[in-house]
Parts: sequence; C-alpha cells; structure tokens
Amino acid sequence: MSTAGPPQGAPVPPAGPPQGARYRSGAPAGCFTWPVRVYWEDTDAGGIVFYANYLKFFERARTEWLRSLGIEQQALREATGGMFVVSETRARYHLPARLDEQLLVTAWPLEIGRASLTIGQQANRGPEAGGSLLCEASIRIGWVLGADLRPARIPADILRALQP
Repeated sequence: MSTAGPPQGAPVPPAGPPQGARYRSGAPAGCFTWPVRVYWEDTDAGGIVFYANYLKFFERARTEWLRSLGIEQQALREATGGMFVVSETRARYHLPARLDEQLLVTAWPLEIGRASLTIGQQANRGPEAGGSLLCEASIRIGWVLGADLRPARIPADILRALQP
C-alpha cells in the first residue's frame, strides 16, 4: 500500500502549476495547505461540490493552520475566555470540484489587526489533477469575549504567533 503525500495537516510545499493552469494565484509560497477529499455529503444532485461547502473546507483549513501555530481554539477559549468568530466572507468560484477529488485548501494571513485578521484561502485541485484554482476567498475573523460576544483585542501572544 502506498503512503504517498504528506501526513494529515502537514504544510505542503507548493508544486509548480501545469502550463496554463491557474494554481494558487495570490497564495504565497509555503502557505499552510490542508488536504480535503470530496465526499457524497459535500455534493449536490449533479455530483459537484455544493457552493456553501467550500466555506466548510476553508473553516477546516483555517482551524488546522491555527493549530499548526500552537493556537488550539478550545484551549484558547478556556484559558482566555475569548474566541475567534467569522465577521465577513467574500468568495469567488472558478471551477467545480467533483465527487472523490482530492483538494488542497490553503490559508495565509492577509492582514493582522489588533482585534481581527483577514485570511486568504483557496481550494485547488491536487497537483495530480492539474492543480486548478476552484474557489478563492478572503475571510475576516474577529476576536470576541465568549461570555457576551463583545469585540476585544486579540491577546498579544496570539498576535506574535500569527506573525510570519
């Protein structure tokens, strides 16, 4: 049995795109990459990924990116009383993903502020399938106090972990 590919959640170095393919346009080299397989539950009756499910793929990659930086959200809430919430999402769909395809979903910081950050994300076909850009998004997450959901400043140690 082959075990090709990185372990689940390991950053994947970007592969060069095939001639003429749109692949990771705008994503910086070495950005966090999370593999996602398309299952029946992700598709519509036509066998293509339902548009809203890209947001689920992006959430998983964002969560694993933060975890790779030592930021585990449940532990963070227990320790600080705060948490990240999505406050804005902008997505652009380019091509459909289909049942059983292996995707690579990326996450990287676009803007880091004192109370929020904007994350760039993309869903791409894996390099073995041409690496085409399927969907790209910018997602703004804000820091709030868990007790009343009021905006607050992101703790300094988290901001340090987010710096490149």
